[in-house]
Amino acid sequence: MTKQIILIGAGLSTQSLVPYLKSKLNEYDWHLKVLDRDFTTAAERLGKPNERCVAGALDISDTDALNNALNGAHLVISMVPAHMHLNVAKACLKHKSHLVTASYLTPEMRELDQAAQDNGLVFLNECGLDPGIDHMSAARLLDGIRNDGSEIVLFESFTGGLLSPESEGTNPWRYKFTWNP
Repeated sequence: MTKQIILIGAGLSTQSLVPYLKSKLNEYDWHLKVLDRDFTTAAERLGKPNERCVAGALDISDTDALNNALNGAHLVISMVPAHMHLNVAKACLKHKSHLVTASYLTPEMRELDQAAQDNGLVFLNECGLDPGIDHMSAARLLDGIRNDGSEIVLFESFTGGLLSPESEGTNPWRYKFTWNP
């Protein structure tokens, strides 16, 4: 059965996500809509549309437009600023759509957890680089230290961005420090 994926927000954080999703459309029988407040941004991020993927404009502050956009969605990926996820999450509950965000879990989003569970939905937050991969990397490191019987007295984490392969360093993390003012 074809599943509809709605990506809301087509900014820089989606430049790897969209090609990845497009590469899996036929394999998993997905349809993809890339939506942004600016149609041109969504269309440029999507690239060439086809029968399985289209771009569109969406003002998520317009509740009716948001509900129309999410009608029939199996999964919604919200890549808008964190303070905007709540409206998207409420619409996902209404339409029984799963939700993924790359933002920290806010108390307001946490309050929707039981309703999501009651509806058999997964609302998954903190699935990006920071927060997300940084948490998993830190947990692995801290678990290893604890398993060795050591005590952690201080832990600080600093996160940047992922680099394209041609810019990666030669260290085990294939990472280098950059400056982005």
